[in-house]
Amino acid sequence: MNADHTATAARIDRGTLYVVATPIGNRADFSPRARDLLCRVDLIAAEDTRMTRRLVDDSAALPRLISLNEHNESDVLERILARLEAGADVALVSDAGTPLISDPGYRLVAAAHEAGHTVSPVPGPCAAVAALSAAGLASDHFYFEGFLPARSAARRRRVRDLADRPETLIFYVPARDLVEALDDLIAALGPERLATLARELSKIHETVRRAALADLRALVASDLDQRRGEAVILVAGQTRPEPEIRVDALIDALTPELPPSRAAKILARVSGLTRQQAWSRIQARQAGQSGGSGEVPPC
Repeated sequence: MNADHTATAARIDRGTLYVVATPIGNRADFSPRARDLLCRVDLIAAEDTRMTRRLVDDSAALPRLISLNEHNESDVLERILARLEAGADVALVSDAGTPLISDPGYRLVAAAHEAGHTVSPVPGPCAAVAALSAAGLASDHFYFEGFLPARSAARRRRVRDLADRPETLIFYVPARDLVEALDDLIAALGPERLATLARELSKIHETVRRAALADLRALVASDLDQRRGEAVILVAGQTRPEPEIRVDALIDALTPELPPSRAAKILARVSGLTRQQAWSRIQARQAGQSGGSGEVPPC
């Protein structure tokens, strides 16, 4: 057996790290592929092993689980990598949704790549994407911030940093903090900025409401149920009006370089004036300076 064949065989014998999305609420959203995979891999790295056990039938034989969260990821990483190196297949799951989207697992996935292991996604629910799809806000470009700082002053500073971004902004917010978070969004962005509240997505008490930030704040303040569970707030990006064309300044720049008819054509193109209006503005601007150019107005 040559060296290349030996190296290929060694790679095939190594395990695969599967990054598995789980439901964000409705368990019927758990794909058959994801369910089957959790039952057959050699190891599941779970944010909360108790939550993961609930995803499969009680009669299903789950493989060994290991807890992987933001506090212990560095400590258990080498143990998981060793299992992959020995040929074990490992599934990475979070409590809900797609791992690594405001959840732990980045160090493990990066280390698996660096060690040459195969990393394979098993797609499924993601609260940010689900909320965006139903928000009624621009979805061609968006900025995912995740969780904002817990303290109000820091939260307002961070939102002000994002205030001029043109993309739709996406924030994760524990519903118990919605009133305070909306207060800070209003302080930083203004009460009239259009936004969507997406709370308890795919669950019985789901809310998807599109309105001005001030109106969403009033809704949440008046309804205690809106402060239960988990929420996504999506905020419309900043829209800037087109800069006002300074017609007289443009005339002064064009007319020394071009005949008035040519200057009128360019002025009309960039200012929104008709050709006749542009011609009239140029003539009025030049009146008394040279007695006119002798040209006839453009058609």
